[in-house]
Amino acid sequence: MSDHKVTVEPPTASIRSDPFASPESSRPSSVRSPANSSIYESSAPRTPNETTTFSHAITSLPAATGQSTALLKPKAARMRSHMLPDDKPMPKPWNDAPNPRASFAYYLTYFVIMLGLAGGAVQCWWNYTHVLLDKQPLCMVLEENFDSEESVFGENGTFFREVNMDGFGNGEFEMATASSNNSYVQDGMLYIVPTLTSDSIGNAAVFDGTVYNISGCTFNITRPNNGFIDIGNGQSVFDTEGYVRSCSAVSNSTLGTIINPVQSARITTRNSAKIRFGRVEIRAKMPTGDWLWPAIWMLPTDNVYGPWPLSGEIDIVESRGNGIRYTAHGSNYVQGSLNWGPAQNLNGVSKSYSWWTDRRKSFADDFHTYVLEWTPDFLRMSVDTRLHTLLDFKFDQPFFKRGDFPEVISNGSSLVPLQNPWINGTNATPFDQDFFLILNVAVGSTNGWFPESQGNKPWLDRSSSPPRDFANAINQWYPTWPSKAADRALVVDYVKMWKHC
Repeated sequence: MSDHKVTVEPPTASIRSDPFASPESSRPSSVRSPANSSIYESSAPRTPNETTTFSHAITSLPAATGQSTALLKPKAARMRSHMLPDDKPMPKPWNDAPNPRASFAYYLTYFVIMLGLAGGAVQCWWNYTHVLLDKQPLCMVLEENFDSEESVFGENGTFFREVNMDGFGNGEFEMATASSNNSYVQDGMLYIVPTLTSDSIGNAAVFDGTVYNISGCTFNITRPNNGFIDIGNGQSVFDTEGYVRSCSAVSNSTLGTIINPVQSARITTRNSAKIRFGRVEIRAKMPTGDWLWPAIWMLPTDNVYGPWPLSGEIDIVESRGNGIRYTAHGSNYVQGSLNWGPAQNLNGVSKSYSWWTDRRKSFADDFHTYVLEWTPDFLRMSVDTRLHTLLDFKFDQPFFKRGDFPEVISNGSSLVPLQNPWINGTNATPFDQDFFLILNVAVGSTNGWFPESQGNKPWLDRSSSPPRDFANAINQWYPTWPSKAADRALVVDYVKMWKHC
């Protein structure tokens, strides 16, 4: 077998030229020849011995079989970066000695994070284990699903319709009627609907020349002592002035008096259900319409500690029918509160109220469940869940102390020491007596529920005739009342009441 020699030709000029240069470029080649490569040492012809030696060095080339063999192009050298200065050493921070302050800051960050997580876990555990719950057994007092109007409003029915025109102490503009136009049961729901008085007696009669006597006035039933006032020495007189104010109205354009421009309803469980400590649950949908004031609340059955607010008031939920853009808490807010005070002109409600908001959604858009939990130790009002608390109130100190009331008050003619009407009670007094439930939709008021200069309010609370100013602005507010009764009504799905067994 004969030996075959592979002759390797010297590299051509194309290998030595700059691969990035154009053919016409005069730029010098950027390819550097390896220092130890014998291939590029000289362009002179090689001797046969040199050729033979080089042929054995190239082990990757196959034996000569008549096929052409090409030389692999060498890898170009790495280009230098012009961003690194030649006269300065390249920084290598990973080789530097650790900075104690940097290490401390690093570990401190993670320590604070872990501390926050641990603190949050402890707080969650503490709140979960210490939440106040009513652990007393409950006995149902009332369950009304509104299946029949007769069982609701009939004789011995669940709810009693109050009939009154005096504004209920708040300067409200509506009259409460017993009409089925204003309160009725339909399709398993209770509806309390405000309507215009002008729809029944005409607009002219509302403003002038009419004496309106409301039928079925309940003044003698709903007022303490059946409307009689104690004048001392064991004597009492009938409150004739209060009776006339509650049961009739006169419209006179000269005097500026009008007949209540709106008719609505106020219904109670006065004759059917009452509780002292327990639970109340109502599923309801609030009404829509400017200056509507829906409320689900409770009053004491016997006023054990005296007239309002001495015996207290429990407002499970109140709202306003004004839209969500109303600047004084519109229909996307619901509020719970307690009214209490040692005198009729002193009310501590500012220390016992709170609210929940749905931000951008009205409580008139859907049904919600409103709950009262009431024990000798606390009272809680919530909507849909305990997490949505309207008011969470602990009976942890006497109300007289909590109120921070003045030491003396005026009795109309002189200053007298303020007496504590709950001195012999507990921390829960006056909320330790029987209360009954009330559902109503009021319209307007002069007690500040609708603050002045909010939402283009069309009346001033201290004007000579706020109801007349309200009625004159009917073209402003009535278009906001939906024509469909179900949308401008307080709609109730069910009512349940329990007491401590």
